[in-house]
Amino acid sequence: MDAYDEGSTARTGPGVPAEPGSSGESEASTESETSAESEVSPTSEVSTKSGVSAASAGSASSGPRPTLGPLPAPRAHVEGGPSPLPGPSPLPGPPPVSGPPGEARGGVAVLALPYRIVVALALAVVAVGVCVHLGMTFLHVAPANTVTREHGEAVDEWIYPEFEQNWKLFAPNPLQQNISVQVRASVRGTDGMTVTTGWYDLSAEDGRAIDGNPLPSHTQQNELRRAWDFYVATHDARNRPVGLRGALSEAYLRRIAVLRLDRNDAVRATTGGGGVVERVQMRSRTSNVPPPEWSREKVATTPSYRELPWWDVPRDEAVGGVR
Repeated sequence: MDAYDEGSTARTGPGVPAEPGSSGESEASTESETSAESEVSPTSEVSTKSGVSAASAGSASSGPRPTLGPLPAPRAHVEGGPSPLPGPSPLPGPPPVSGPPGEARGGVAVLALPYRIVVALALAVVAVGVCVHLGMTFLHVAPANTVTREHGEAVDEWIYPEFEQNWKLFAPNPLQQNISVQVRASVRGTDGMTVTTGWYDLSAEDGRAIDGNPLPSHTQQNELRRAWDFYVATHDARNRPVGLRGALSEAYLRRIAVLRLDRNDAVRATTGGGGVVERVQMRSRTSNVPPPEWSREKVATTPSYRELPWWDVPRDEAVGGVR
């Protein structure tokens, strides 16, 4: 039989529907579907398989079956070209930071060059000042050495009076004594008679004010103690002033004593509630701190006294004293 015979067994073209129930038509349809599947791109594999399944289902049915053609390959997105999927354009981001990658600029680095120079000079001045102050403080509290003997006046001018340090570094003999300052006064009463009071322990009064007080005042802690240390440092063992600060230390200690007597109720009781302080005399009572019980050290516990001469109280100071 001729290949182009139009009979029932003739081979049909790819676009002509086949008669149902023909095995030859089924084989030809399968071959055409296989060829179409091989021509489809890999990216359309799922769509092609679903199309083939639909075609197979259609061939089994009694109706005509559409023929699938090759699907177009997807276009590759070229950088700079239009986006393959429509959507909103991205928001503009911050401008790129100049400099090496991973380096964040901040602090002084964001300032201009003149301002960086100013900041660097200020930091250098502060660093030098701190080093000088620490060095002067160390020389002040350190034991006597070659530097302090040569430049002791410069160190004292830097330290006094704002940065005074009342302690010594590597002190070989720390203070192990109790020193109390006492005073008595010569008071002229309203009848013209002069009465001498007993000794009043001013240090004990400060101790009672400090004991149990969580926030004692600076006056109660240091005023009397520093005044006595000032006097001892500017006088010799015979109570004669050494240097130009001797008279100043006497006046300072005397004024403290007069003001303390003015607040003492016992003095008022002695003079009958009146009178004027004419003279004052001060002394110190020094006793060694007893050693602990487990120590074998033996020290004398007998107190020693240092009495100062009588000082006349000027009228302007007496006005603020006992009346």
